[in-house]
Parts: sequence; C-alpha cells; structure tokens
Amino acid sequence: MAADCLEVSRRTVWRWLAAAEQDKGAARAPGSRAPATTRFTVTAEVRQLLALWGGNVAAVQRELAARATTPDLTPTASADDTPRTQEPPIAPGAEPAGTCAPAPVLATGAPSLTTLRRAIRRDLSAGERAGLAAGERAARKHDVFLTRPRGHRNAVWETDHKQAPVLVDVDGQARQPWITWYVDCATNAIAGLAVTPGRPSRESVLAALRSAVLRTDPYGPVGGLPATVRMDRGGDFLSRTVTAAFGLLKVEVEDLPAYTPHLKGTVEGLNRSVERMHLAALPGYVHQPRPGRRPRPADRHGLLSFEEFTTGLIAWAGWWNTERRPAPLKGRTPLQAWQGDPAPVRDIPPGDLWTFTLEDDRAEPRPVTTRGVRFKNRYYVAPWMTGRTGTRVRVRHMPHHLHEIELFDPATGRHLATAHLADEATPEQIAAVRRARTARTRRLRRDLEQAQAQRHERYAAATRPEAPRTLGALTAAEAGLELAASTHTDLTALARPDLIAPTVPPEDWKTPPGLLTAISPTARPATEATRKPTP
Repeated sequence: MAADCLEVSRRTVWRWLAAAEQDKGAARAPGSRAPATTRFTVTAEVRQLLALWGGNVAAVQRELAARATTPDLTPTASADDTPRTQEPPIAPGAEPAGTCAPAPVLATGAPSLTTLRRAIRRDLSAGERAGLAAGERAARKHDVFLTRPRGHRNAVWETDHKQAPVLVDVDGQARQPWITWYVDCATNAIAGLAVTPGRPSRESVLAALRSAVLRTDPYGPVGGLPATVRMDRGGDFLSRTVTAAFGLLKVEVEDLPAYTPHLKGTVEGLNRSVERMHLAALPGYVHQPRPGRRPRPADRHGLLSFEEFTTGLIAWAGWWNTERRPAPLKGRTPLQAWQGDPAPVRDIPPGDLWTFTLEDDRAEPRPVTTRGVRFKNRYYVAPWMTGRTGTRVRVRHMPHHLHEIELFDPATGRHLATAHLADEATPEQIAAVRRARTARTRRLRRDLEQAQAQRHERYAAATRPEAPRTLGALTAAEAGLELAASTHTDLTALARPDLIAPTVPPEDWKTPPGLLTAISPTARPATEATRKPTP
C-alpha cells in the first residue's frame, strides 16, 4: 500500500526503511542522496585508456580493475609527465582528509561499470567521447563552426576534386571519373566544371577554370574573374602553371591548411549533394545497397559511356543553377541570386584567357626548321611556318596536351600560330599500341605474381608458444637442383682450375715449400745443398 501511494516499487520502500534504521535523518527525506565527498571523476589516466581501447568503457573498467589488483601496473606519471604520488588507501568508514577532491583511481580501487559510465557521461562532452573513440574527424562532427558572410558574387570561389562513385565505360574499361569544379560562395552557383576519365591534374584545374571564367556560349551565364579562390593543398592546385595563371589573372589564392574540409564548406556541400541527388541513381553506382551478406561488385553491363556521363552531369549542374532553391537564398535559385547581385563582373577575352592558362616551355626560343619546330623530341608544323625557316619562336602548351602547341613571338609575346604534331599516329595505331602495352603489363604482373608465390613461405599454426615452423617438404634431389640453379651467382663456382694444369716451376725459382707441395705432392723441397745458385 505504501509503495502504491508513493508511486514507487516495493524494493524502493524497503531500501528507504533500511536507510532510516541506520540514519534517523534519512527518514525525514526518503530517497534523497547524501552529499558525496569522494565522487569518482574522469582523470587523465581514464582518458588515455579510453583512447587506447577505442571508447570501450567495459574494457577500460577491466583495465582499471586489473591495475588496482596489481600494484606493479600502477603508472607513476600522468599524461602531462607530471609526477604524482599515490595516497594511502582510505580505511572503510573513515572520512577522507583534506578537501573533497577525488582520490586516485587505483588508490581507492577500480570503479564499477555503472559508476564509470556515469562519470564519463558527466565529465566528457559528446565531442570528447567521439574523439577518444574514433579520432579527430569524429570529434569534429560535434563542433560548432562559424558562418562566413556571403558577400557579393565572384568575391570568393571554392574549388575541389570529387571522384564520382560511378563506374563509367572509358575505352572499354570501367573507371570512376573525377569532377573538378568551381562554385561561387555568395550564391552557391556552379561557375564551371571539368570531367576527367582518370586522375585529375593541373590540366583539369585549368580546363575547369576556363569554363568557369568564360561567359560566352557554351559556358555561362555565371562566370567572370573571381577576387579570391579558396582551395586545399593539392599538388595540382598549387602547381607552378596554376599559380602562374592565377597571378596573371590577378586572382588571389587562399591556400587552406591540410585536413580542414570545414574551411571550404560550400564546395564540400556540393560534393555531397551531387552524389545524393544525381550520382546515386546512375547505373554503375558503387555504393548501391545490395541484398545478401557479401557485397557484390557493381554490374558492369549497361554502364554509361564517358560522353553520356558528362552530358548528364552538365545537365544536372544546369538544374542546380536554374531550378534548385536553397534555404539561404530565400526562395531564389543560384542563377537568380547571381544575376540579381549588383556587384560588377570582370570579364576577360577568350583569347587572353587561353594565353594565360598555357604552360611556358621556359627554354630558349626554338628555331623553325624545314621539319617544323622541335619540342620534346617531336616535330610540330603549321601553315604559318611556310617561308619562315630560321625564325625563332617561344613554345607554350596545355599540360599533357602534346598533340598541339602554341607559338608566340619571343620579343612581343604575340600569338603566332597553333602547330600540330607532324607525324601523329592514326587512331588504329594508337589503339594497337595501347593493346600491346596492356598485354605487356598483364604479362609482367603475372610473372611477378608467380615469383611472389614461389617466394611465399607457409608456417604451421601454433596453439602454444613456440618457434615458427615452416611448411613444405623438400627431397634431397629437389634441394640439390635448386642449389645448382643458384650457383651461377657464386664466382668461385665459375673458376676453371683444370683449364691450364699447374706445372712445377723451374728449379732456379725461389718457390715457397708449401706452394711447391700443393702443386706437386711428390716434389720435395730442395735443400740448400741441392739447390743451384742463382746466377
């Protein structure tokens, strides 16, 4: 009846009665907790154990119990290398001396699992618990980040690479293409992009930059020169060619520290959005959930071609700019926000932009010969060269685009002509060379795998501490054959002492007795009486 009136369990009532029998003051306030003077708190040692066991609280409690029962395992220094002394254990029923600061864990014994969990939830934040369990990246998910002011259009752009998690048919092979794009931070508008079948390079960065800056057909209408471009520490973004192009265009480059994706949240959000909104529905999506316990590789039949993938991605970028209405833009699309911004736009002629994004040869001006201009052990020709043999030109080119180069006047820097490769191979020849290279690579890989399999040694499984035992039996004949095959590396085995038989030296030579005996065992060293005098 009492339990029903107080709306508690019977066990709770019996616990209150037992507490009242021991302490009359507890009867005045049943269920109230006495002030704890030795409450367990998380120390630096507990934090280290949490990091060691990956956030496993039960494992930390077992470790603390093991250290409490084994004095030799008690550490003598904390995480900051400050020595600490272990206080004597408190006798049962005695009051702790001094202040209410908690005694060391190992001095008072290991806490229970419930006490340890309660202390961790109370003393550590969610970010600290996640960081000790999974590292800094997990802890960053619980942080609070400041929001930059949006500013005006083309004030700041952000750029990044994104490997599309989609298998695409590239010349008969299934590959995951890479996307390089620039996004305007003020309006979330995609200014330009470039798609690369393989790993991107500085050429991908420059191609995407041209598509972002130009506003003429087929690019635009978003574009123009930005005031600042925010990027990470990628080698292709910080290459000499890219930094030189930004310098000529009067664009400031903001180089972000490594492993700080939160500092360029606009383009990182775009990377996540394109996968959820577009790439996840394409055939060949590698992260597609599948039934069964074992994950199966994506079906390579019916993959999109590289052209189809690029067409769909450009169409999605157009939808992003013209139809999507993100909440920060208050009902406007990125294109409407960009066009409604009164900030002026700096445009650049396409010819000048092409010149600025070329890589300089950095060599002395090259002469025009009867075979053309020699560059990287190849000859390039152009109709402009007719009748101009001996004229010196400066070569500039797009990175990795060796099928053509651009010729400039070394004195004035004026563009002269575009020269193409003189003896460029036909598409059939290029395909044959690629097939031959692929076959050679496969043959070499097969040979290396076979050699690795021959060198691989198997060991017997051990159920108790013992020295490792190798498996694989060899007969004496097999061992002799392998040793005979490897004797070509021993120079002593290549010696031919029987090719020229040693003979006894003439008697008038002063031959050491030991050498004379080794050459002819029957020979006896001559005595002083029998040896002829040396003339």
